Amino acid sequence: SLEGKIAMSRRYLALLVICVAATSGFNLSPTSCRLQPRLCLQERPVKLSDSTMVATLPDVAMPLSVALSLSLLLSPGSALADGDTEKFKLPPIDRSNAARCTLKSSAIGQANAARDSLFDLRECDLRNSNARGMDLSGVILEGTALDNTDFTEAQISKGYLHSSSFVGADFTNAVVDRGSFTGSNLQQVIFKNAVLTGTSFKDADVEGADFTDAAIGDFDARRLCKNPTLRGTNDKTGVDTRESAGC
Repeated sequence: SLEGKIAMSRRYLALLVICVAATSGFNLSPTSCRLQPRLCLQERPVKLSDSTMVATLPDVAMPLSVALSLSLLLSPGSALADGDTEKFKLPPIDRSNAARCTLKSSAIGQANAARDSLFDLRECDLRNSNARGMDLSGVILEGTALDNTDFTEAQISKGYLHSSSFVGADFTNAVVDRGSFTGSNLQQVIFKNAVLTGTSFKDADVEGADFTDAAIGDFDARRLCKNPTLRGTNDKTGVDTRESAGC
């Protein structure tokens, strides 16, 4: 996604700035200065103000570089979920494939959600399914019914999980990395001890969900705490939803 590319660019730029700051502090010999005068920036005085205080460039380069690097690494833009992209261009549903609505684990690996074909489960009825331990990375959901489905220890990387129903589903010990539950019904879902890194819950209904011991990034957690549906108690665990999310 565009946000993912921007975040990666920020990280590379921050590392570059740190490297430049570190090397600018080296003392070069007079011979090196004559051969490559541009490398001898530390010998050029820089006036900081109208006062008499004068500093060399390395004196100010290091703190400024560190500050810039931290601002790039810690800025909110680097924490956006892949699914935060407002508009997606999805292909038409292939309704000619009779076996399309089937939960199947990827044999390729979940890191980049790679698959040999489009994993499209839009508008499928998969209620009460068993996805325990499956790798469902790259899955596309919209208008999909997955109520009471067992996702225990499942892995979902870069999942498009929009406008679907997960009521009562169990994601205990699951990994949902860079996914998006935008507009989905997550009432009474259990996310106990789940990894929810870079995952968006924008406009999702999370009433009665259990987030006990779930790993959620600080930025995503702040947004989750602003969700007006973050309330109620989980019927199975008896846990208060808002408290379980640390809000």
